[in-house]
Amino acid sequence: MTNEYYKYDEIRQHFIDFIVDQDSEWVEANKEDIHHHAFNTDYYIIGTYQAKQWCGDHVFEIIEIIKDYEESNFGEVLTIISDPEKVVNMYTYIVGEQVVYEYFDELECVS
Repeated sequence: MTNEYYKYDEIRQHFIDFIVDQDSEWVEANKEDIHHHAFNTDYYIIGTYQAKQWCGDHVFEIIEIIKDYEESNFGEVLTIISDPEKVVNMYTYIVGEQVVYEYFDELECVS
């Protein structure tokens, strides 16, 4: 499934690589927390320079997605948007939710 998120395919590939590295029994036992394990236990991008490069010209679009997500889910923006590393990692966490949902949705369609 195609998605309009910036760098969606790259983030999806990160998740697929994560799944491939896991034991199938572990994946089954951790279905409910797999998003957390794939996108919240380690940084996606480390370093301010790397994070700025990764965002490129899409930084304001990325920040807007973070703001909408956090205001909707937490009632306020919690990510320090002046920290490029935190911005990238929160953005990949958000897009990662969609990636994980679609992954398990596709599995159900195949079953």
